[in-house]
Amino acid sequence: MTENVWSYKSTAGRLADADLTGYKVEATDGSIGKVDKHSDEVGDAYLVVDTGVWIFGKEVLLPASTVVSIDPSEKKVFLGLTKQQIKDSPEFDREKHLGDPGYRDELGTYYGTGGAPFGGPQA
Repeated sequence: MTENVWSYKSTAGRLADADLTGYKVEATDGSIGKVDKHSDEVGDAYLVVDTGVWIFGKEVLLPASTVVSIDPSEKKVFLGLTKQQIKDSPEFDREKHLGDPGYRDELGTYYGTGGAPFGGPQA
């Protein structure tokens, strides 16, 4: 079954109504920052991650499908992405891109859907 890029995978362990703000975010190869904002809206779930000094204070918007697991006891979100994949993602500007369907389409293409490799060619 194809899962929407803007929905949490059923295996992520997402708890309804849990506030992820402040959770540390871990890529497959290390920490990338912390959750600054998140949305649980059905079909439009995402995280805005403040990368701090890692990418010079850049924020990134990550579709919920990039989340592999959530550990509420450790307050950590684990992603199925490398730091480089996140660093290479389309630039995010909170003022311009939150709620911008064109930007969402660009991210959806970058992160792929239905099990396609993140950032890889689309079938």
